[in-house]
Formats: sequence, structure tokens, C-alpha cells
Amino acid sequence: MTLAVEHWAPCSDRARERHDPLVGTGPRGLRWFLIEVAGSWGQNALLDAPFDRELGRALVRRIEGAGMRPLAIRRTGRRAAPTTQRWAIVDSRPGHERVVWGEVADAAALLDVPLDGSTGTISTRPVYCVCTHARHDRCCAVRGRRVVAALAEARPDETWECSHLGGDRFAGTMVVFPHGLYYGYADDGDPVRIADAFDAGRLVPERYRGRSSLTHPVQAAQHFAREAYGDERIEAYTPIAEEATETGWRVRLAGAGGAASAVDGAAGEVEDIIVEVDEAQSEPLLSTCAATRFVRVRQYVLRSIGVAA
Repeated sequence: MTLAVEHWAPCSDRARERHDPLVGTGPRGLRWFLIEVAGSWGQNALLDAPFDRELGRALVRRIEGAGMRPLAIRRTGRRAAPTTQRWAIVDSRPGHERVVWGEVADAAALLDVPLDGSTGTISTRPVYCVCTHARHDRCCAVRGRRVVAALAEARPDETWECSHLGGDRFAGTMVVFPHGLYYGYADDGDPVRIADAFDAGRLVPERYRGRSSLTHPVQAAQHFAREAYGDERIEAYTPIAEEATETGWRVRLAGAGGAASAVDGAAGEVEDIIVEVDEAQSEPLLSTCAATRFVRVRQYVLRSIGVAA
């Protein structure tokens, strides 16, 4: 069988042409260690020059060994080099969401920062991290900078550029902390509305990829529940259980109107929702700008949805 070969174009342009779905594509991340790295980044921001490679390897081993995800961050625009090394620990687990900021004398001192969040200053402000990692993927640079410019103008203290998040073809990509809410195609329209929605405890469903603390099937199930029942609150449709089926997954979610997801505070007993999703494979595609091999990626298709019996 001969596969049709598409001519090269930026991966995010191709994704839009194909209408690649965002549903259930949020990468995993329960806890995070954010490191301010001003200036340029290599292909891997913490493992390649200009960041000290030996120190970077030690930091990444330590952070990942603690079950955390490392992420480089920096302010947008031309700024004076920081005189101290700033860091943040983010907990994105449901019910534990928080951001703790701290600083040390230099990058080497990051090796001594407790990773349990026991030091530093707890912040109640959100953090908007937008991927602008040019050396990882050109789309992240081009589209990400549009997003970060708009957000930085509206929310300068809460907005950061960040290193690779995953899903380059969905650029501009961003994540909202502490909840770990992933968004894609964020430059299609005004990205500030994502921040406005977060302030109101809500999502922007048409740009939402999923929550980093949840599995991909649960992310997909929540998407289809919001599509069917219309509750856009962040905490709506809490997952209760998930199990594999022959073709995909069966997910049980707390129903809208229940204690975990009452719409605008409405009372009343509402049964749980059962969502069945199938796993499908896309047509062969180039998933990044640098990709030379066509791959099929996983996608989720709704099989059924309804109130639990």
C-alpha cells in the first residue's frame, strides 16, 4: 500500500488543516519543578548548552527521581539578567493544588532545595506557562510568542515562557498552574480569555486538551461529558472509576449537579455519568516540524454516554 505524502508545512499548520483533535492529549504531570533559565535554551533547555550540562543532568535526575516534571521558565521580552536563581514547586494533584516560589544564590544551589515544598513562599496566584521553545520546534516559537505576548500584557506577573510541554502540532500550547490545565491552538482567538475563565473557575472547552493529573481516557471522557451536558467548571465531572474495554475505556464521572460538580451551586441528586470511549489511530502524519517519519497517533472517539443505571 502506498501512503500519500503531504508536502512539508509547519506542523501546527498541518494540524489545523487536518482538524487534529485536542481531546485527551494533555501529558502527565502531578508535581512540577520550575526553574528560571533566562536567556536562550538548547534543544533540551536543562540538558543542552548554554545551560551547564553536568548540572542539568544532576537536576533532572533528582527532580524526575522524586516523581516530578522539570520545566524551564523565563520572562518574556528583554530583561536584565536575574541576580538570584528563582524556582517554583507546583502540585497539580486534585485537592492539593498549590504553587510555592523560592530563590537561591545560583543554579547549583537548586540541588539542595527540598522537593516536598516545605520551603519557599506559598502563592495564591495562578501561573500561565506558554511554550516558546524555538530549538525544540519552530511552531512553539512562532505561535507561542503570540500567546505569551498577549498574556504578558494582561497578566505580566503571572505569565512565563516555558520549555517543551508536548504536542508541538497543537501550538500555541500552554499550561495553567497550579491545576495543570493544558491548552492548545491558544493563538486562535484571544488567549487572555483562558486566564479570565480560570479566574471564574471555568475552562475554555474548544481549546482545552486535558488536566495533567488525569489519565488520557479520563481527559477524553470529561470532554465528551462537557460537550453533552455543558458544565464548563474546572472541577466538574470528577473521575470515580475507569476500566479498560475491548476497544477502549469505560469511565465513571460524578454527574453535574452532584456535590463535586453542582452547576452554579444548584442542589439536587444527580446520578453519575458513564462515558465509553474507543481508542482509534489517526492517518499517518508528521507530528513535529522536524519529523521525517510518518506516524499514527492515538485519538479518542465517543462510543456512548449516559446516566449510570
